[in-house]
Amino acid sequence: MSSTASFTLDAPTVLCIAISLSFMPIAYALSKALIPAHKTRDRILFFWHAYDALTHLFMEGSFLYECFFSYAAVAAGINAPEPYFLNDPTRVYGAAYGTRPTSRLWQEYAKADRRWGGSDLTVISLELLTVFLGGPAAIYICYLLCRSSNEKISAKSRGGFKATLWFAATALATAELYGGFMTFAPEWLSGSSSLATEDPVYLWLYLFFFNTLWVFIPLWVLSEAFKELRGAFVAAETRNERKNQ
Repeated sequence: MSSTASFTLDAPTVLCIAISLSFMPIAYALSKALIPAHKTRDRILFFWHAYDALTHLFMEGSFLYECFFSYAAVAAGINAPEPYFLNDPTRVYGAAYGTRPTSRLWQEYAKADRRWGGSDLTVISLELLTVFLGGPAAIYICYLLCRSSNEKISAKSRGGFKATLWFAATALATAELYGGFMTFAPEWLSGSSSLATEDPVYLWLYLFFFNTLWVFIPLWVLSEAFKELRGAFVAAETRNERKNQ
């Protein structure tokens, strides 16, 4: 467990929290505009994947930008910790060394998990997959939801879009769960040395709320995918049985 100052609600902190939550109303407005009102589950799925895409591409994309382009020179006589990010022993990288608004955003979150202020190799490796694969996959799922909920196209076309939708949604939900485990398992196994678990705001808002969204909702998506898969196979076997009678 890391030692850190207590949570302070100042203007920059409020702005950082507001930015991190601002994608929710955008995702909701898109789901309301693009998915028919009577398709409640599709709207929820669209809302989640739109929020997921926006968060991965813009929030976590900004984290990667800070990791690669914010840095400070290592002072003379001081050795940077190994292994060196980008194989460069003369610099330390990460949001902690930046001055941009996105630097401040990740400096704030790093108060709860200090790995996000620097260039933790495991976190960066996971975020490269999240930003460049997870974000586009979530956008693709939103597209599939729009197509599969469009009652103006043929039933056969809708069925094809639904099959692709549930395959992609299953793959992404599994990846989200795996990514979350690989982010926090090293901390659990080392006594949460990088986490500020002693402050209730950092623990329950920053660490628990902002991260367990990517646990509970992917689990729900997987349960819905299982229902769809089971229903399709039961229907297919029922048809085969009738044909053979």
